[in-house]
Amino acid sequence: MSEPKIIGILGAGRVGTAIARRALAAGYEVRVASSRPASDIALVLQFTAPGAVAADASDVIAQSDVIVLALPLSKYRSLPADQLAGKIVIDTMNYWAPTDGTLTEFEGAPSSSEVVADYLTGARLVRSFNHMGYHEMDGEARPAGDPDRRAMAVAGDDAQARSIVADIIDRMGFDPVDAGRLANARDFAIGTPVFGAPLGRHDLQAALRAPLAA
Repeated sequence: MSEPKIIGILGAGRVGTAIARRALAAGYEVRVASSRPASDIALVLQFTAPGAVAADASDVIAQSDVIVLALPLSKYRSLPADQLAGKIVIDTMNYWAPTDGTLTEFEGAPSSSEVVADYLTGARLVRSFNHMGYHEMDGEARPAGDPDRRAMAVAGDDAQARSIVADIIDRMGFDPVDAGRLANARDFAIGTPVFGAPLGRHDLQAALRAPLAA
């Protein structure tokens, strides 16, 4: 596909709006949908992500080049799998039983994204944006080459989709680190040393190699 111009975000909470702000700052058009009517979230976006356009989920999916999943993981089965088939989809969702409740399909799963990918058959699923706090995204973004630039891991089975998402991350102000296949998303999930850690490119690369070495 050509360089994406429109980023669609499903979820208008703190994660979704933080990503929306970074995408707008990077020059992308941004569409946002949630479970609420578009007219309701339009008012919220005026304050949390000025410039983002509120729309219904079906319109966001149809009009966007890349879709970001920023809804609670417990709601993943509400996603329209047929509409997302063929789309590059970024999974930012984390499984955390104290907030999501116990979801048996994720208990013991090697990677929550693999469970989501099994449901979203045909989507070009990429895992990223999940190991940095939403409250850090605005303050931690840096121009390319800045020695204090934070790194962000990217995992997915579709190499082209990984590359496109990596370019988006770079434009948003972070150094992308290719983690390889989607199964490797377990190496930057909740409970790993990577999760929440302020790592630069080289440190993140080393941390992601460590499980393989072990």
